[in-house]
Amino acid sequence: MTRTDGYLLDNRQTEAGQRFDAFATLFDPTTFRHIERFGIGSGWRCWEVGAGGTSVVSWLAKKVGPTGRVIATDIDTSLVAPAARPPVEVRVHDVGAEEPPGEGFDLVHARLVLVHVPDRERALRSMIKALRPGGRLLVEDADPALQPLLCLDEYGPEQQLANRLRQGLRSLLAERGADLAYGRKLPRLLREAGLRGVEADAYFPVTSPACAELESATIRQIRDQLVTTGLATHEEIDRHLANVTSGSLDLTTAPMISAWGRKV
Repeated sequence: MTRTDGYLLDNRQTEAGQRFDAFATLFDPTTFRHIERFGIGSGWRCWEVGAGGTSVVSWLAKKVGPTGRVIATDIDTSLVAPAARPPVEVRVHDVGAEEPPGEGFDLVHARLVLVHVPDRERALRSMIKALRPGGRLLVEDADPALQPLLCLDEYGPEQQLANRLRQGLRSLLAERGADLAYGRKLPRLLREAGLRGVEADAYFPVTSPACAELESATIRQIRDQLVTTGLATHEEIDRHLANVTSGSLDLTTAPMISAWGRKV
């Protein structure tokens, strides 16, 4: 991720682990499907950028086996540290400010990371620089501006409140420099960076228990910021969390756009 003094949803808060678990449930199948298409196998060298939790790192480790290598980096590695055993190496690293942690990678992957990095251009250059010729880059990022709603079917006051709080989250992210329209730019950015065979797709669930878990953890994590900035009251947040817990809301996420290409 980006530096924790500017990142709204940093790894040091207690809800971060719950958010990563929800992300794994929601998005791991999409991520794994793309990487499988690349032909990942024994001996591959992989860099997982902004790893956050352990789900993708552990899956990569099984795929590359004892002859492979997985380097997992993040500004705060506390939640990925349990995966640090061969072939996984965990390093503290800022992709937007430091040189890559190696070169000759067969795969470089970042999910829901670059949208938050202040120097996204430098981060993308660094990731491509780290690839071997023929290596694959997979970048997956949200596009909240493309689909800004939490409840697509805004038919009552509960859904209206949910969508207002989602707008509050987007405002807080934008204030910290997040590019809320970054996901849609990825195919163009990968082509302009010289990658070949660029493709992209998008995924977002319309309703899922994991979406409710993600929403609950996120709102609890940013509660103080929502109240301090006047975007919501404690009473409104309590009411929304109760609505989420009741299971009566169909909650979705921003689309996650996956873009990939091959280094010449």
